[in-house]
Amino acid sequence: MSALLPVLSARITSAAEAVFGTPYDPELRSATKPEFGHYQTNLALRIANELEQPPREVAARLVEAVRLDDLCEQPAIAGPGFINLTLLPRTLAKAVNEPETFSSNGQRVVVDYSQPNVAKQMHVGHLRSTVIGDALCNVLAFAGYDVIRQNHVGDWGTQYGMMIEQLLEEDIAAESLDLEGLQHLYERSRKHFDADGNFADKARLRVVALQSGDPETRAMWRHMVDVSLDDFDKVYALLGTGLKRTDVVGESAYNDDLPQVVKELDEQGLLTESEGALCAFLPGFQGRDGSPLPVIVRKSDGGFGYSATDLAAVRHRVNTLHADRIVYVVDHRQALHFDMIFTLARTAGWLDVPAEHVSFGTVLGPNGKPFKTREGGTVKLVDLLNSAVERAGSVDRESTARAVGIGAVKYADLSSDRGNDYVFDLDRMVAMTGNTGPYLQYAHARLTRLLSKAGPVTEVTQLAEPAEKRLALLLTGFAGTVEQVAETLQPHRLCTYLYDVASALSVFYEQCPVLSSEGDTRASRLALCAATRKVLQDGLGLLGIEAPDAM
Repeated sequence: MSALLPVLSARITSAAEAVFGTPYDPELRSATKPEFGHYQTNLALRIANELEQPPREVAARLVEAVRLDDLCEQPAIAGPGFINLTLLPRTLAKAVNEPETFSSNGQRVVVDYSQPNVAKQMHVGHLRSTVIGDALCNVLAFAGYDVIRQNHVGDWGTQYGMMIEQLLEEDIAAESLDLEGLQHLYERSRKHFDADGNFADKARLRVVALQSGDPETRAMWRHMVDVSLDDFDKVYALLGTGLKRTDVVGESAYNDDLPQVVKELDEQGLLTESEGALCAFLPGFQGRDGSPLPVIVRKSDGGFGYSATDLAAVRHRVNTLHADRIVYVVDHRQALHFDMIFTLARTAGWLDVPAEHVSFGTVLGPNGKPFKTREGGTVKLVDLLNSAVERAGSVDRESTARAVGIGAVKYADLSSDRGNDYVFDLDRMVAMTGNTGPYLQYAHARLTRLLSKAGPVTEVTQLAEPAEKRLALLLTGFAGTVEQVAETLQPHRLCTYLYDVASALSVFYEQCPVLSSEGDTRASRLALCAATRKVLQDGLGLLGIEAPDAM
């Protein structure tokens, strides 16, 4: 996946067109074994099947027509008709010395992630959205996008009516409560709401008062928001995320737009009254019993649900932020909700750009169930992160414990396919061996130490040994991997690539002495080490992971 691939592909496509009259895509892939060269194409087999000709004869005609002698050794035909390409050492060296870079693609992407709830402490459930969202923002920016981060915090709705009404009944000043106090208040109000219908009615009316701008209600709500955001900032600082206070655009930000959302949907005939609520019933969305599933835009009490807020957010991101692409990093349980929101927004004419739900699985405990405290409660995110830092400090007391501990947690999350659940195992996460964050950080630190002893670094000029060639080939794939992650929104692909680089580096160390070598060989290997260090540093940085110079 390097800058070489487009050139190789274009030449093979031209050869295919010259010989067979059609500009076929060779679909070049990295070879799976060294004996197959560096890249392989099955184009001859595809053409042979289409034209009903012998595949090896088709392959021979392609090899004769294509001109790659300035970049590759003579193409080889293998098996039933595969064509294998092996790059010349000088081609590899040049690709390492002149890595592919990105320029602006003129596209703006809005990424919605993290989304903690006001008046509640961030917990392990917020880890994945924050870590995945941050990595995707970094990758998209590196790949040339203009990235706008949006932290859609839950600061609106029924729970705030419950809490404010509970405050008034208990005659407690909102200003006296910190975040922990607010969380206890929420728990009391929830129980009260579920047990007392009269209180529930008052709480719902309080939500309407909040949405209508009642001064007393708004003042108490504002305190809850400010206390919560201050606490979120501390967690974000510990986590090392790129989110800032200015990225917070909570549900409340769209309150004034909600009546217009309802009005426009109603004018288009997209709303139906159902039990006093205004709902959109979209074709193709049904419950398990076959009954139509509604998007409740306005509730029967006159309040607005989060569907209305999400619709307003779509409008804002398209019309005001001028997004060319919208990404929502939210857990897999919301898949149906976003499918319905996107469908309704497109039907209403509000969404004419790609909108993608980046879903993810659950963080599990050692028992294979959702991660909980021993008492069965939700694990606070700050406690989890502090534990990781402490555990990393015990691995190597000279290391930067925070960088290693937080990096270990992030990498464990990002290195598995985001669609899968994963077990939170600190011992495995902080291990210095295997596919872990500390393993990659140590590889970077080791290179830094080696290069600090070496003096000036020039460029790669020699690639004689297989381990040198393997490492160099991998380095040429960095930009392509970043591009692939920007397209697929799957950060584990970058993790896999970086682990492959670090593993190839380990083999290189074993088979190719660096500091003890001499002359041009030493200079070239030092340059290869410097290029590897930069790829590891840049790659870890895109994942939101620090790359310490010493461990």
